[in-house]
Amino acid sequence: MELTEALFAYRPVLATGFGIAALLALILRARMNAFAALLLVSIFSALAAGMAPNDAFETLSKGMGGTLGFIATVIGLGALFGAILQASGALDALASKLSSQSSFKSNQWKIAGIGLLASTPVFFDVALIILAPLILTMAHDRLKPAMSLGLPLMAGLAVGHAFLPPTPGPIAIAELIGAELGWVILFGAIVGGIALAVSGPLFTAYLDRRSRIPIGAPAFDFETNTDHSEEEKPKPGRAIILITLPLVLILLGTLANVLQDGLLKYLLEIIGHPFSALLIACGASWWLLHPRTPQGRKLLSDALARSFEPTGAVILVTGAGGAFKQVLVDTGAGEQIANAALGVGFGPLLAGYVLAVILRLAQGSSTVAMITSAGLTAPIVAMADLTAPQLGLVAIAIAAGATTGSHVNDSGFWLVGRVFGITPGETLRTWTVSTTLISVVGFLMCVLLYASLSLF
Repeated sequence: MELTEALFAYRPVLATGFGIAALLALILRARMNAFAALLLVSIFSALAAGMAPNDAFETLSKGMGGTLGFIATVIGLGALFGAILQASGALDALASKLSSQSSFKSNQWKIAGIGLLASTPVFFDVALIILAPLILTMAHDRLKPAMSLGLPLMAGLAVGHAFLPPTPGPIAIAELIGAELGWVILFGAIVGGIALAVSGPLFTAYLDRRSRIPIGAPAFDFETNTDHSEEEKPKPGRAIILITLPLVLILLGTLANVLQDGLLKYLLEIIGHPFSALLIACGASWWLLHPRTPQGRKLLSDALARSFEPTGAVILVTGAGGAFKQVLVDTGAGEQIANAALGVGFGPLLAGYVLAVILRLAQGSSTVAMITSAGLTAPIVAMADLTAPQLGLVAIAIAAGATTGSHVNDSGFWLVGRVFGITPGETLRTWTVSTTLISVVGFLMCVLLYASLSLF
């Protein structure tokens, strides 16, 4: 009788556990679309936890609507911003400038920085396709393996993709756990910078000293948008200013919280909101990079028209993740998970990281791992009564966990192998290790910063 009562009492968390197992099975075994799988599992978990059908679907609607009201706007504006930078040739110009007058080792650090900047407004795979021809040419000119520059580049891309808005992952995490984007950007830059140094140039130097950088045989037909005349080519400095502009504005908006009411605080709250910051960045990019020739304007117009194509799936998956989180809240499963995690000493930082690592290794997609683990961590965060800086670090810890161990179930793993012409084994020994270093170093930095905050 006691067992039956216990099972009934923990019905919500048991339903959630079965739901997560079903989610992994649907994505890994059945190869179901992540959006459909998340939505189906959300419905199943709600009904299995004892919710009435009407209440279950109302919960799903509330979760999707509440999440996408913010995230869809930011992702859409970020897509427009990235399309302008890509189609105008600003990223190409910046990368070319970096490689023109430097030693090869210096170029490795600069290329890592370019990867970090490029992946902030542009998706990982898009940025890799844009910049790979430059990497291959530079390596060929110096008679070096392409991966000697490719690893620093991809480490920068992975760090930017995971830690710095307006990429969808960290935005979704922040929204789901209630973190302020300003703190996420600040700690993402600090943690990401150190993780990038270790996983990119330093790891590459380690492999180089031991002659373990694969030679590869790159044979890839790149489609680039670099057909710009000399008078049209943007100045590299503009690209840096434009990429950092929305990040600086959002940080200023966060700092406005410590100011007293007045005109300055009012203005900073306006320009520092992510909507305004990205709108300003889009407007500045359009003004500074708008092509003068009809051909250039046609390229830019086509790029803007296509810019929403890769974001649709991300927005829907993010919304479904929000629905799943709302199921956890409304069924009481989240509270039970939070009590259990806190009872065994798993605080929000460790719980978020471990969940993200498990989900990333199990199903491959870092974005799905971020969204799902953030939803599972949100109840733990709610019970922990964290400060705004601590919430920012939890968001970064989740992002770090979702970056770990890119392997054969990740589409990015195969893209890397194809671009640089290396075998799966070589990709595992280089790219997979690099992403794991990003994760481990990122989490350790989060722990150190979290502990430092606790002292004050």
